[in-house]
Amino acid sequence: MRIDPHVHCRDGAQAYKETIAHVLRPCDAAGIETVFDMPNTEQPIVSAADVEKRLRLVPRSAANRYRLYLGVTSDEAQVRSAAALAMDRPEVAGLKLYAGESVGSLAIPDPAVQKRIYEILQAAGYRGVLAVHCEKESAFKKCFNPEAPATHAEARPPESETASIRDQCDMARAAGYEGWLHICHISLAASVEQVVDARRQLKVTCGVTPHHLLWSTVMLKRPDGLLYKVNPPLRPVADTLALRQALKQGHIDWIETDHAPHPVSEKLHPPYLSGYPSLCLYPKLVGEILPQWGMDETAIDAVTCHNIRKTFGERKCP
Repeated sequence: MRIDPHVHCRDGAQAYKETIAHVLRPCDAAGIETVFDMPNTEQPIVSAADVEKRLRLVPRSAANRYRLYLGVTSDEAQVRSAAALAMDRPEVAGLKLYAGESVGSLAIPDPAVQKRIYEILQAAGYRGVLAVHCEKESAFKKCFNPEAPATHAEARPPESETASIRDQCDMARAAGYEGWLHICHISLAASVEQVVDARRQLKVTCGVTPHHLLWSTVMLKRPDGLLYKVNPPLRPVADTLALRQALKQGHIDWIETDHAPHPVSEKLHPPYLSGYPSLCLYPKLVGEILPQWGMDETAIDAVTCHNIRKTFGERKCP
């Protein structure tokens, strides 16, 4: 069994990008049985009504293959409601916090609001997964130039990720948060070191994408470099190699595709969207490349299934 705990379906106004029904096709080709859908849709998934509406889009034959995240907002009542729903409904994999701007309208850049979210979750007795997109907006630089796509990596520099991870771990510790803190799509060797260190006091996991394992900023320097614009950005080769080693050593808990298709027109022209349809990279990565890197079947099972089920529980991962 393989699980992809991070995909972006866009049913509704953006169904031309990806749908729940369609995403299962590349999953079948990749041997992925279960997917977790992210909430930063054009109509964000933040309430019980949003969940019900979303679940009606899932083909009946695929009901046990689909899970979704609830986004958290700055509304304290919404955070409490989301936590209760995540604890009650097996279809809700966990909660998602966007600590910085990415794609969609769910970003909560204010550290004070982020801190309060951890306090609310702890007070509510939430022991599930809070997945966090860790990029700190105050560390962003206004230097992105679409004519030089590599500037995207400069506009979202390494410190934007490491500072955000430090913030989340500090806030979780201060709140006495007893749930799982998951750091999504980690992209830096320094970030892995932070997570390893934080595990001494917190329940912390981290995931890595196929594109961060396979590619570096070299791809952004190609003539079609805008196609490889993702958040967080691709990093220098040294970080790419370090992520591979960290995965082999068990410091990274799982592979998550962050599958996020956009039309080429939206990648190469305004709004120059970030995201890549990384499910297409998954079969070769898992079936051919990981064994070439020296990972045996047990290690591959750990990063494609076992660690995910251990963290989310069998109720969320049937």
